[in-house]
Amino acid sequence: MLQPGELLVQGDKIVEVGSAVKHPADAEVIDLGNRTLLPGLIDAHVHLFLHPGAEDLQTVQESVPQRTITALLAARDDLMAGFTAERDMGTEGAGSADTAVRNAIDAGLAPGPRLRISGNAINILGGHEDAIGYNPEQHVLPNATYANNKDELVTAMRQQFKEGADFIKIYETGPDTVKDGKFSTVYQYTEAELSAGVQEAARVGKRVAVHATGEPGALFAAQAGVASIDHANQLSDETMRLMRERQIFAVPTFTIFEYFAAHADTPAHAAHEREMLDFKTQDFRKQIAAGVPMAVGSDVGPFPHGTQARELVLMVNYGMSPLAVMQADWLNGAKLLGWDGRIGALEPGYLADVIAVSGDPLKDIGVLGNVSFVMKGGLVYKK
Repeated sequence: MLQPGELLVQGDKIVEVGSAVKHPADAEVIDLGNRTLLPGLIDAHVHLFLHPGAEDLQTVQESVPQRTITALLAARDDLMAGFTAERDMGTEGAGSADTAVRNAIDAGLAPGPRLRISGNAINILGGHEDAIGYNPEQHVLPNATYANNKDELVTAMRQQFKEGADFIKIYETGPDTVKDGKFSTVYQYTEAELSAGVQEAARVGKRVAVHATGEPGALFAAQAGVASIDHANQLSDETMRLMRERQIFAVPTFTIFEYFAAHADTPAHAAHEREMLDFKTQDFRKQIAAGVPMAVGSDVGPFPHGTQARELVLMVNYGMSPLAVMQADWLNGAKLLGWDGRIGALEPGYLADVIAVSGDPLKDIGVLGNVSFVMKGGLVYKK
């Protein structure tokens, strides 16, 4: 964070940082006044292929080409909000279409964050993202790829890597319930099955992330050695110990829970979502106290793209300091996406992913929701 300060950018990299830097004769000077310079934000849990509305119907009613256009527009909106790097956590039934989105952005054909993509997430028959509640005779397709044992899991992963996935997302739990203050969720894969997936990803230098809201699925994931446990509503003492020791990141995704509570279709559903959020926030404080490493991920998609800086505000509201949340975003986010030493800091040699805001996020982290300047890879997208 620089205020006041100057950066010298050449090509796509930062080459000098300080209160004053060299001004080459041919350099373009961008004067941002008294705004605060920061590294580009990182969202470690997004869904570019989703938009507000009924998620299941989107995958049934909208074609993959239509959803790919939606994803490109979503990527643009996220970039303009200051998110210069993201992890797309599954296309929700659009297969490997995120490969095309990532490649188009990398080639400079469309504006968007630098992306790590997972292709279609992986799920069991009848699991969290299966097409449940439809007429069976219509054979409605699931929003994830079926894999019902270790062999099928490895086969599905190999297909996704073939089609361009940077990492694998596995649905490990669901559905979730809270009754009389007690949280419960069904696990989908055993520790041995998840371990087979983690080992297969490691064989090709890649990693696995899981949707896991509670136990025992979260423990199975930590024992298997996944890269992150996303949502993490409830973690046991043993799970938290393993996550701390192995540096497995929790990605809380508070914003989606808040959004669902505020936009529920019935009062009963709203009450359920609020109860789930209340339970989640209480467990989050335990996770902070236990030293669980955190990364910032919003689950944006079901709520509007470009608004997910709300996640940083909620993480502060629920117990972290502004500095700790920014470290979770920039330092841990860069590690989780496999770009540590390249993004997440304003230092010589790092990629020139730079944003500017009015104000000091250490005093008011909410200023990150109003980004007025965006540079990614040395190119200015907003000023």
